[in-house]
Amino acid sequence: MWVNTFSSVVILATTLFSLFSSSILFFPLMVHITNNNVLGAQLAAMSIDFGSQFMKIGLVKPGVPMEIVLNKESRRKTPNLIGINKDERFFGDNGLAFAIKNPKNSFVHLVDLLGKTIDNPIVSLYKQRFPFINLVADDERKTVNFIANEDKYDVETLVAMVLDNARRLTESFAEQSVKDVVITVPAFFNQAERRAMTKAAEIAGLNLLQLLNDHTAAGLSYGIFRRKEINEQSQTLLIYDMGATKTTAAILEFRLEKDKKSSEKYPVMSTIGFGYDRTLGGLEISLRMRDHLVKEFQKAKKTAHDITENPRAMAKMFKEAERVKQVLSANTDHIAQVESVHEDQDFRVAVTRAQLEEMIKDLEPRIIKPIEDALKMAQMNIDEVGQVVLMGAATRTPKVQELVRKYFNGKELGKFLNTDESIAMGAVYQAAHLSKGFKVKRFDVRDLQIFPIQVDFVSLSKKDNGVERIIHRPIFGYKSFFPSSKKILSFSSYTKDFTFNVNYGELKHLTATQLSEFGSSNISNVEIIGVTKTYESEMAAEGAVYKPCEYNFFQGIKAYFNMDESGIISVESAEVCVEKLPKEESAFASLAGKISGFFSSGSTTEATTIAEPGSNEDKNTEPLKELNEENKAAKNATEKDDKDTSKENNKLKLHAFQKNIETVAKLKLLKFPLEVKETRYDVDVLSAAEVKTAKKRLSKFVEMEKRKAEREEAHNTLESLVYDISDKLEQESIQVFVKAEEKDALTREIERVRLWLEDEADISTPVDDFVKNKEIIDKLLKPVTDRINEHNGRPAFISDMLSLLNSSETFVFLGRNLTDSLFTDVELNTLEKITNETKIWWEEKNATQLTLAPTDTPAYTIEDLKEKIRALDRELRYLVNKMKFSKPKVEKGNKEGSEDEKSKAENVVNNEHTNSTSNLTSEEELKNDTVVTSSSEADKKKCEGKECNNVDPTHDATEL
Repeated sequence: MWVNTFSSVVILATTLFSLFSSSILFFPLMVHITNNNVLGAQLAAMSIDFGSQFMKIGLVKPGVPMEIVLNKESRRKTPNLIGINKDERFFGDNGLAFAIKNPKNSFVHLVDLLGKTIDNPIVSLYKQRFPFINLVADDERKTVNFIANEDKYDVETLVAMVLDNARRLTESFAEQSVKDVVITVPAFFNQAERRAMTKAAEIAGLNLLQLLNDHTAAGLSYGIFRRKEINEQSQTLLIYDMGATKTTAAILEFRLEKDKKSSEKYPVMSTIGFGYDRTLGGLEISLRMRDHLVKEFQKAKKTAHDITENPRAMAKMFKEAERVKQVLSANTDHIAQVESVHEDQDFRVAVTRAQLEEMIKDLEPRIIKPIEDALKMAQMNIDEVGQVVLMGAATRTPKVQELVRKYFNGKELGKFLNTDESIAMGAVYQAAHLSKGFKVKRFDVRDLQIFPIQVDFVSLSKKDNGVERIIHRPIFGYKSFFPSSKKILSFSSYTKDFTFNVNYGELKHLTATQLSEFGSSNISNVEIIGVTKTYESEMAAEGAVYKPCEYNFFQGIKAYFNMDESGIISVESAEVCVEKLPKEESAFASLAGKISGFFSSGSTTEATTIAEPGSNEDKNTEPLKELNEENKAAKNATEKDDKDTSKENNKLKLHAFQKNIETVAKLKLLKFPLEVKETRYDVDVLSAAEVKTAKKRLSKFVEMEKRKAEREEAHNTLESLVYDISDKLEQESIQVFVKAEEKDALTREIERVRLWLEDEADISTPVDDFVKNKEIIDKLLKPVTDRINEHNGRPAFISDMLSLLNSSETFVFLGRNLTDSLFTDVELNTLEKITNETKIWWEEKNATQLTLAPTDTPAYTIEDLKEKIRALDRELRYLVNKMKFSKPKVEKGNKEGSEDEKSKAENVVNNEHTNSTSNLTSEEELKNDTVVTSSSEADKKKCEGKECNNVDPTHDATEL
């Protein structure tokens, strides 16, 4: 009997499931997936290839492989310029269009002016190339200021605006906040230029992880995609990069090295040679083409005024010169043409590649010079270079390729690096490495220190003729690698406050032109304050000894120097060391440790440079010599005096030792921090107050642009609504739902708003005025849209309700005819009652609705249908779930014979349930919205606080 009952249940369930499969249960599961959680926002990082002419942006975030950010025009590179017109700024392609109309207020190639004083030859060349841009000197810093609409803008602020625009483009593309960034700069950037870029990033609100050299980023992009090809045998790669305003040649060495602790092998990329020309690039070629076109125009056209005095005409000529130059890279001849270039005169002339090559013939030696300098620095010949790869848009010029190929005796030139994107891709890999949320495969990078840095100070001892002796101590030597360990300089003779200078070392490897462009060779003056006070107060105490610190060869004051990953040097701190006599101890407590100190050698140096205590000096850090050749003579000159002084000190120490032979005092080392005051000698950075002012200036622009965007959006929305309603009121399919009085009111209001938009609305109109006019139209339109929505939406809900009615009737019929019903009479009666009431309601309302016109108020609404569906759905869910979880009893005699049948029946129920009603839940679940969290969210929760996102250039950022 129970078997028959169970079979009936199976039949009932199968029937119900087949019915339900053709209908839609009203309550779907509410899926809650967190796409942009806090963890993901913290993990995203970006890179900016801040080129002189174009800017490329890289992005890495969880679940997304490293990729190039698309700008608003869906392009992978963005013009690097900014135009300012009163309270409005123009970036990218909009900036290019603005530059043609208003070249005076369009600022290009900003990176070339970072950290430059107004008298630098680079600034003079900039004025020559762009004579219509107004440049003035900053009153205090003597740096470059731009004039736009009578307002002054320093270079850092303008660069910050471009960086901020890059951040906003990235956040729009990534759909989340992005702050961490690696910015690429030329390797020839000096300290002033690097500091200026860091200030620009600070003003833009970015968290600067590193300033990475261009060639290093390109080499990193090469290495990470060819990791398997790198082995213990060193491989050399020369990257020749000719951009818009610079040309560089860098020789990189790739090899595998073994970690001493783990014995794991990892690739290392080292820069071993570098050469550059910071004024040679595609811009110079374009300017020469522009000048050629101007001369041809002057020959062909007679005008009242010289074309060179017309900024807009010259901007048009430059734009055409850029286009022609690019075309001639692939073609031997082309036609240059500009409409209405000057005084309504059209211009057209034929240009050949041969003419272009003749224009740049004098540049040929300069094209090769960076390669020669790089080989000389690396102490290599051309045969030792493994591969030569071209980078930069200007290397597409056939003549450039010909000269480089000829220099390397016909060696094939590699073009396997993406000219536009490899720098950004290498930098974004570094950004993932430096950010906290990603774990990348180890790939060490060692950059070259091409400008040595040293400390210069005046010795307390003078020469025999009474002249002061200047001591030079190199701390970051020429061709050493960075980043490296901190350096410590110890001063043994000073007992009063003193100063020293941080300067560049010898720059013999630079040409006269490069030296003039380099700027000041003096970086800063450093004052060490507090030595006098500390010495006098501490040495007055009994038992104080102004002598060796932790190491016997340290004496006096220690100054700590650091060069960070961005190549920026800083004097981190300074301290004075004093040893004191504490309470007396046993005679033999520290006897062994003190004897060597009492009788140490008297010969000392003025200053010693060593690695930071407790840190391991990198293998790539060139050892610093305690004394260079220049200082040996000074050392010998004072050695005799030092020995005499040392002997006297030893006598005093011996006396103290003998006096305390019964209770030898254990000297205690004390360190007293000193104040370090640094004054810039090269270029002052923006002060904290100036940075704050610049940030406010950016915020003001952003706020004004936001209001403008809101106003334009409100204007466009209202204008679109006006034209859309005007058109729809004439459509027959819409007219049937509109009453005559409603149409008249809408027509009058639409006409009023149209006239208001044409005659009164302008850029000064508040957003609220547009919103209020839209609200008036929406209010008049609401009754019409409600009727249309009801008419269009009812059929789907009617179909769902009728399907549920059929299912309910079938369920009641089958439930009452079971041999042993699983349901009580009350349960079936309740479902039957709701079903009958719903049928009666539907018949009455439907009959009424059929008599109504489209403009009448409907007899029932979609919300009424939803309520009826809810009631039916609730009762059906309860009964179906009761049936699903029931366990029918089986008689003992039929137990064995019924197992197979029961198993088959269960399979039928399960299969039907899986295929047709996967969204059925219990009555209790119905009462509460069910929240389903994505597995990706759960995984992310597990990863909170851990480095669980791996980055690989060929995989998802979260796969490796």
